[in-house]
Amino acid sequence: MKLFQQLLVAPAALGLMAPMAANAADLDIKGVSDYSASSEQVTSISQFQDVYPTDWAYQALSNLIERYGCVAGYPSGSYLGNRAMTRFEAAALLNACLDRITEVTDELRRLLNEFEQELAILKGRVDGLEARVGELEATQFSTTTKLVGQTSFIVGANSFAGDAEDVFGDDRDDEAAASDGATVFNYDMRLELNTSFTGKDLLKTRLRAGNFAKSPYSGNGYVGLSALEVAFPGDEDHNDVVKVDRLWYQFPLGEEFTVTAGAMVRQDNMLAVWPSNYPSETILDVFTYAGAPGAYSLTKGGGAGIWWDDNDSGWSISASYVSGNADDGNPNTGGVGTDGAASNATAQIAYAQDQWGIAAAYSYTSGDNGAGIYPGNATPLAVSLAGSGTTNSYAVSAWWAPEDTGWFPSISAGWGLNDVNENDDSDLIDNATSQSWYVGVQWEDAFIEGNVLGAAVGQPTFVTAVDYDSDVDASDFVADGNYAFELWYKFQVTDNISVTPAVYYLSRPLGDLTDGGGPVFGGGRSDDTFSNFGGLVRTTFKF
Repeated sequence: MKLFQQLLVAPAALGLMAPMAANAADLDIKGVSDYSASSEQVTSISQFQDVYPTDWAYQALSNLIERYGCVAGYPSGSYLGNRAMTRFEAAALLNACLDRITEVTDELRRLLNEFEQELAILKGRVDGLEARVGELEATQFSTTTKLVGQTSFIVGANSFAGDAEDVFGDDRDDEAAASDGATVFNYDMRLELNTSFTGKDLLKTRLRAGNFAKSPYSGNGYVGLSALEVAFPGDEDHNDVVKVDRLWYQFPLGEEFTVTAGAMVRQDNMLAVWPSNYPSETILDVFTYAGAPGAYSLTKGGGAGIWWDDNDSGWSISASYVSGNADDGNPNTGGVGTDGAASNATAQIAYAQDQWGIAAAYSYTSGDNGAGIYPGNATPLAVSLAGSGTTNSYAVSAWWAPEDTGWFPSISAGWGLNDVNENDDSDLIDNATSQSWYVGVQWEDAFIEGNVLGAAVGQPTFVTAVDYDSDVDASDFVADGNYAFELWYKFQVTDNISVTPAVYYLSRPLGDLTDGGGPVFGGGRSDDTFSNFGGLVRTTFKF
């Protein structure tokens, strides 16, 4: 029973005990007063010899002693709880307890006075937070939509070297410098609206703009392999124009399946697992395909996909279809599942744990699609062959990341193989084979917590074999091999701003066409040299 409850019932209790009390003439008022201020005040109920836990008022007495310290005993160490109490004795006990409460109250008042200024500051801050929360609730974009933005500034330049000449006898390094040798300043801006209606689904809308149309980083320059992942758009007609870059909807189907469909969906949006841990900060576009631009073509358009993931074993299976020309009603140039659809069908099986994973993928693409191979991830010869027939692509990828950052880098590796079957109207080539691979390392918290060091090396898609219609194997005459390398370090300036200086090197970006003289498949050109070295600084703002 709380103290104030005990005090409320005290008058009634005293009234009941009045008949048994001694008369006033028998009372020793001084003794009662001495009792209330007695040095026999106790601090624990265990100090009473005649009070036991079985007593009906044991807990109430214990509370008065331990919380308020206003109960005294007799010199003999007894409480004499069964003895009748006079009204004067009750008044003395009540007064002692009230005095103790007054002391506590005075202490609280003193503390309030001492911390009055601090409490006022806290009150002001709470009021400010309440006002800000109210403002956010009143002005938020949507109760189910989150806006995410990213803007990248790119400042960079390229240099070229080598002794190769084009078909007119002009030095390639001079031509490249005249075309793409200037320092450029480009930007890429992305705004994403992530909307959920149930908490488990996702409607993604991405708006994007950029000014890379005339940049050497667009993939359309003299050296296509210098293309950056952030380069947007790829054509001059849409420079500085905001476009819808993604528009798809994803929802769970039961406990283990997920369905994705959209009018502007990309192949990787429909994979349960992306088979690489590299890179967290993209530089060259060629290193963003898990080593296999053919199988992981990142084809974008109208499509749908489904994946299975049991959420326990680590295994997953993904299947998807994308038509790059799904918006075109002419079956010769577009549609879904037509000859002109620029189709891509992909299947992937993967096993992934928290720190590592492995995946294998197969992809079929129509000739209009070119297996997702373009100048930014392949040699000119590989691009031309992939765009003239159907392609079966295969990929194997794996990755590992340390449990704790700062000591070891993560490692990602991938290999891809493309088998191109040329169209029936090709009078020269029957079949062509191309390959690609890469190894990327990424060191989180390198040197400084929050910063990242990354490097990658590999071979962009290059032709390894060509079969003529005449059954002559021209593999020995193809010198399409080349290497790409990048090194970067991301400074995480704030939670929202990072600065990434990077350098890259392309050993032979034109592959078999490095020397413009002679037939398309001719020998003796592997010694011709032409290389591209470049550097840039990427500044990224995220919000």
